[in-house]
Amino acid sequence: MKAVFATYPVAAQAKFNALREVIFEEAARLEVGALHETLKWGEPAYLTPKSKAGSTIRMAWKEKFPNQCTLFFNCNTDLVERMREAFPSEFHYSGNRAVSLDLATDVSEFPTRALMAMALTYHRNRAAQ
Repeated sequence: MKAVFATYPVAAQAKFNALREVIFEEAARLEVGALHETLKWGEPAYLTPKSKAGSTIRMAWKEKFPNQCTLFFNCNTDLVERMREAFPSEFHYSGNRAVSLDLATDVSEFPTRALMAMALTYHRNRAAQ
């Protein structure tokens, strides 16, 4: 992950490191089991392979949107739709698979943590319904 983050501008590196910390903190708080950190399409991705509680969270910075970091979610879920309903103006949404945050966004605040929690517990919560 460090090698990928190192290719990003300094502000984006700091944001992605902070997002990574939030993902691990939320995973521990929610007791979803060990996270698997890997690369998907050359971008950092986080999965809950043992518990299968969550859906993959993938992160990327794109030159086309230099002041944003983007979180990608499985487009076969309703995660982004649910996120858009819960937080209609806090983030930028792209279709049914991406949520972008401004680099100035404080990722330790509730809305960002809630997005991570929704993804990390997606399958567990769907099974409980």
